[in-house]
This record gives sequence, C-alpha cells and structure tokens, in this order.
Amino acid sequence: MLLRLSKKELSAIQAVMDIALNGGGTLVQSSDITARLDIPPRYLEPILQRLGRAEILVGIRGPSGGYRLARERRRITLGDLVDAIRGGDDDEANEVFNLATTTSGTGAALSNALENLDREIHARLQAITIEELCWRAGQGSRTAPRVAGTDFAI
Repeated sequence: MLLRLSKKELSAIQAVMDIALNGGGTLVQSSDITARLDIPPRYLEPILQRLGRAEILVGIRGPSGGYRLARERRRITLGDLVDAIRGGDDDEANEVFNLATTTSGTGAALSNALENLDREIHARLQAITIEELCWRAGQGSRTAPRVAGTDFAI
C-alpha cells in the first residue's frame, strides 16, 4: 500500500467518526472517546484541539463539556482531517519533493511524479466523507450513502 497515514491522522479519523456515531447532537467527552478507541488521553487531546482549530470540531470546556462536529458529517472529508493534522508541516514529504533542487534531471522527474501522486491521493481523500465512513460502519446515517455529484441542503 503506497498511502500510509500516520498514527495521529488515523487517530483523528477514528475520533471524528466516534463523535459522529456517538454524538447524536450532544457533546462527546474525550474520556469516552479514549475509552472506546483505547487511545491515551494525553495523546488524543492535542489531536482534538488541532481539529478544533481547523473548525472540524467544536470543543466546550468544563465538567460537562466535550466535543461535537463543527459541521455536518457529509461536509467533513478525510482530506480535511489529514490537512488539519499535518498542518502544512509535513517535513518528510517536503524532503522528497525538494529532490529537484538537490539532484539532476532524474530528481526533478521523480519530484514531479511524486507531486502529481500527492495531488491525486489528496483528491481521493477529499472524496471520502465521514458520512460515508459512518454508513460503511453500519451505524451511521439512516439514509443511503451520498451519491457522487449530489448534495442537498435545506
């Protein structure tokens, strides 16, 4: 498998799915998420905060606080989550894409090919919504999955 998501990215996806599946319009406490997903609280909390800064989640502080989705789950994509966690500082990818400046024409060709691949992967991630993943989990939407190209808002 060429695409490898980091542990943080996978944890972010799982946490958002957990909130989407268990929130039901109410706040989901991070302690409940960590218990269900078996993720240490000290590891998950910065991820949830980063998702809040990216306006994917809304976090409410206090003893009865928790997290909820900031927008409909059909409007949150895997690409949104990966972008939020990477935050534009993916040093490893930048090293690969900078081959063109450090090597001959072969480096430039490889760098160009990898940049194109990165764009294609990102486009694919942007096409997968949390709604679809919840539906695939068999617990999510009570309606059929979204058909590509349709989007209804009331």
